[in-house]
This record gives sequence, C-alpha cells and structure tokens, in this order.
Amino acid sequence: MPAEPPKPKPAPSGPRRAMERLGLLRPIDLALHLPLRYEDETRLTPLREARHGQVVQVEGVVVDCRVETRRRRQLLVSLQDDEGERLLLRFLNFYPSQQKSYAEGRRLRVRGELRSSLFGREMVHPHCKVVDEDTPLAAALTPVYPTSAGLPQAYLRKAIEAALPRAPLQELLPPGSVPRGLPPLREALNFLHHPPPNVPLATLEDHSHPAWQRLKFEELLAQQLSQLQSKALRAQHRAPVLRGSKLVEQLLAQLPFELTGAQRRVGEEIAQDLAHAQPMHRLLQGDVGSGKTVVAALAAAVCIDAGWQCALMAPTELLAEQHLRKLVGWLEPIGVKVAWITGSVKGKKREALLAQAASGEAQLVVGTHAVIEDKVQFANLGLAIVDEQHRFGVAQRLALRRKLAERGLEPHLLMMSATPIPRTLAMSYYADLDVSTLDELPPGRSPIVTKVFALDKREAVIARIAQEIGQGKQSYWVCPLIEESEESDLQAATATHAELAERLGPEQVGLLHGRLKADEKAAVMARFASGELPLLVATTVIEVGVDVPNASLMVIEHAERFGLAQLHQLRGRVGRGSAASVCVLMYAGPLSESGRERLKAMAETTDGFEIARRDLDIRGPGEFMGHRQSGADLLRFADLQEDAPLLVAARAVAPRLLAEHPDAAQAQVQRWLGAKAELMKA
Repeated sequence: MPAEPPKPKPAPSGPRRAMERLGLLRPIDLALHLPLRYEDETRLTPLREARHGQVVQVEGVVVDCRVETRRRRQLLVSLQDDEGERLLLRFLNFYPSQQKSYAEGRRLRVRGELRSSLFGREMVHPHCKVVDEDTPLAAALTPVYPTSAGLPQAYLRKAIEAALPRAPLQELLPPGSVPRGLPPLREALNFLHHPPPNVPLATLEDHSHPAWQRLKFEELLAQQLSQLQSKALRAQHRAPVLRGSKLVEQLLAQLPFELTGAQRRVGEEIAQDLAHAQPMHRLLQGDVGSGKTVVAALAAAVCIDAGWQCALMAPTELLAEQHLRKLVGWLEPIGVKVAWITGSVKGKKREALLAQAASGEAQLVVGTHAVIEDKVQFANLGLAIVDEQHRFGVAQRLALRRKLAERGLEPHLLMMSATPIPRTLAMSYYADLDVSTLDELPPGRSPIVTKVFALDKREAVIARIAQEIGQGKQSYWVCPLIEESEESDLQAATATHAELAERLGPEQVGLLHGRLKADEKAAVMARFASGELPLLVATTVIEVGVDVPNASLMVIEHAERFGLAQLHQLRGRVGRGSAASVCVLMYAGPLSESGRERLKAMAETTDGFEIARRDLDIRGPGEFMGHRQSGADLLRFADLQEDAPLLVAARAVAPRLLAEHPDAAQAQVQRWLGAKAELMKA
C-alpha cells in the first residue's frame, strides 16, 4: 500500500496566532519585544499610607463578598488589611468563579488605582491574586508588553521568559566598538525584561537607562551598516563617464544673473561625481528659492556636452512646466534640444516626442512620471534628475535607473528637495546618499513677514488684497485642504474664486486647480506671470515651482489643515522680488496641539532647516520622509532627536566594522533588520 501523505500541521490558534500576527516567531523576536511599562508588584502599601489616585498593591482578608443588583449587577468584595483598614473592590463584569475565589476568609493581593468614594476607599476591577500569608512578593518589576486581542499578558510573559535563554544574543561587536558604560546585549535585555525594584522607573520610561542605550546603539549601528552596504553595492555598478565644460561655459555666459557661491560649489561637486564611472546618487537640498533649477541646468549641460541625454522628472505637470520654461530659456539658446513628455501630451505630437527621445535628437527630456513609462525609450540616458524626490516611490526611481540596463550601465541620479533634511535624518535614513546643500539665497530676495490670524479677520485680509491690487502688486489666495479629496478641494477653490471675483471684480481674479487641462493651466499662469491677473486663487498645485517676482502677498486659508513643510513651500511663492512680502495664515479654532505648534513655527522662523527640524519633531521620521518611508519603520527603539550622540557613535564604528569584521557586520544587520535591509537600497 502506498504510504499515506503526511497530515498537514494544524494552523496555529488563539495566542499562538496572535503572536504570529505580531511577528513574534523566533526567540530573538520575543527577546526584542520590550515592555511598554512596568508594574511594581515587589512591595505592599499599607492602606493608611495609600492616597487617592495612586496605583498601589495591598493585601488583606476578605470580610464580605456579595452580588448587588441595585442599578446594575456587580460583585462587591470588602477587604481588610492587617492593620484593620478597609477597602472595597468593585467588579462591574465578573464570572461566577470569581465570587467563589474571593469568598469570605480568603487572603487577596490586589493591585489597582485607589479611589475615594461615598462608600470609602475602593478599587474598580483591580488585578487580584489569591495568596497565603507567606506567598513571596515579585523579585522584579512586572513587565507590561505590547499585545493584541487573544494574547494575554500572562501567556506573553511566559513565552518571553522561555525565549530569552534561547535567543542568539552573543556579542557580535569587537572590543572597543560599544560606547563606554553600556552593558553587554544579553545583560541589557535581561535587565529590561526583569528590572530590579530599586531601579528608577523614570530611566526605564524615558529610555535613558544604559540598558536601553545599548539596544538603541545596536539598532542604529545595524542601520548605518545597511546604508554603507547599499552604497558599496551601488559603487560596483557602472555609469557613463560624463565630462564637458564647453556647454557649461556657454550657459554661464548667457545667464541673466551671477551664481551664488553655494551654487558654484554644489555645481562642482556634481561635476566631479559625473566624471566617475560609478553612478552618482546625490541629493541636492536647499531652502525655497535657493536656486536648485540652475544647478540642475549645469548638471544637464555637463551630461549633454559629453554626448549623453538627460531627463528631468517632476511630480506635477505645473512644476514640470516651470522647470521646462526656465531650462528652455537657458539651454535652447546654446543649441540644446528640449522635449516635453507628460500624460497630457497625446497623439502624433506624443509619438514625435517619443521618437526624438529614442533617437537621441532630444538631448534633454522634461516631464512628469510619464518619463519613466516603458514606451519612453532613450538612445543614451546619462543623467536622471528627480525633483521633489520624496513624492516618488522606490519603484519609480528604480525605473529611471533601469533605462540603461541593457547596456550594463545605469544613469547618474540627482535628486532634488526643497524640504531641507534635518541633520539626524541625513546621518541616518539618507546616509547612503551624498548630500549637497544650497545654504545661500540669491541676492535681492525680500524678507517675508508671517502673520497668523483667526478666520474672523477675513474681511480685513480681503481689504488688504484690494490695497495690494491698487498698488500694482499681486497676491495668492490658497484654499484649504478639506479632506483627501481633489473634488472637495476644487469646490472650496471654486467657491472662494466666485466670492473674491464678486468682491474685487472678475477681471482681477484667476483660478488654478488640478482639474484644469494643461493648456488652461498654462494660460492662467501666463496671465498671472505677466501681471495681467492681480490675484490668483489656487489649490496646492502652486506649492512648488511657481516663480512670480511681483507677487508679494500669500494668503493661506485654514492654515491649520496644512503640514508644516507644505506651509513653508507655499510661503516661498512670495518674497521672490525686491518688494517686502507678507504671508497671512488664517486658522479656525480650536487648534490641536500639533496645529498650534505648526503655526507657531511658521510665525517664528523662515529658515527652512529650522522648519524641517521642527517638522521632524512634530511628525516623526515616517511621515516626514514621504515615499522613502519604506525604511522609516526600521528604527523601533532609537529616537533620532534624543539619540543623536549614539547615532554619531554608530556612524564612527560602522565603516571600521564593515572593513575589518565583515562577517560580524553582516550578522548585525541580519539580527536587527533581516529582510528589511533591502528597503534601504533604493
């Protein structure tokens, strides 16, 4: 007879399934599942010393146990401690077995919040344990772990207790790698799961205890190693060597302005990268108005002069158009052929542009995400420039880099961001990138004064706009984000446009939103840029890229609904000329705590780097980083702001460990990141 096939293993149920959902599969997973807080079951508090609102543990004998049904059915247990003090235990939900367990004469050890009521001192739903007079107290603080439905604390504690001795927690790091004063890893974890009663609870709760510091250092080190591995892996790839100075000299000669020192410095950094056979992976960051587009033009000129094509991709059609207008104005006079590819370009015109890109006739291709579609082929793409890179996903950036794959090469990649990256983020999540910073604004920019008003000042703001129009100046009015719905935002913009057109005159007010066709958007922007339209009512499509030097007033309605980075970007649409500029933030109360913090930051500073630092504080790295947040959940324990010294230490150790102890480095990455390490490589 043929052997019977093996019976399938039964699917885990109850607590085991809940543990799987939490990712608690291996002893190391359980060892690193750390307590949220602790309960002190190591001591008893006499009832006469306990105070209202305190969480205490007391012990006594049951003198009465009864079920009452006056207003609702409840179990009432009267407890008397050894000094004769009484305590009422109240259970609104209970089992019949509890009434038997808490019978008169039983000794109970109870823990809960002490309350004062009309009936004297009481605890509602305390944790209870039947004990004898000689039952010992807990030897360590009792951990309370993050859990989920179906996974009781007692089950989880038992599982972690069993896993700790079996978890592979051997020391991986060579002597001298760990900051002085931090304990070995196994010792640190044992301590955090079983802290002694004399440890200051505050050092456990704020994660400042050396045991916590050791875990944070280990985690930060694993992240740094992963980033360095990613960078080293990319250095093994090949990219075209791009050298060229003739077009750069011609571009500089015909620009209508002088470059700032920062623009020259960053332009040279990029040119040096392009001259190497390893792919450039550089992030160009700078505050609003610092002149990133001209640096991109310099990089494109080097690439094109070397006989290769360049592509520039922006997240919105409006921003791509702004780049196109500037780049065409600067590069076409020196003989560069520029093509424009977006989703709105259709039919024969699109086919002609695709043919220009595929043949190499188009030396620079500007567009939206349409540039990375499979149908868009390049003859020899040498440089890809991605603006507002945080709005693009990992897959989209990889698609650009694959455009040369069949030749065994990949293009150089320059990513640009007008949201400056705080130092700790640059040192951690962006450690695999080379970062260039434009830290100098072009001369002639006017300072921007930011004013915060409640919505009841709306009439005064409209009157101010009328004054601006009378003086020949221009203004923006940005409509509120109502919800994650373009339709709702459009309705708000349309209603505001109708109201202001009626108040100020229809010929004075234009409307710009994402639903307009490309040629309609272009027409509205052209009228505003020329000065024909004094006031532009818009949704956040104007957040980046719009450059009208005569605009000196920015009004943002319901500013409390916008993110801090978005508010800073919108404010940057004014202050681009010599006229004094004002940004008015109107809000509706009551404000949330984070809303108040955002408006306060905007009123206090115009420094984009300080804005970014505060934004990171308010939102945390996951939200701040946008689409790069694929790596943002890699830090479970470390806090980038509070643990900057540990991050500095990890950055110093990581290169040495990778060079001198590569096996230990790899084991460290696998222990802490596992498969997540792959997320850092895009």
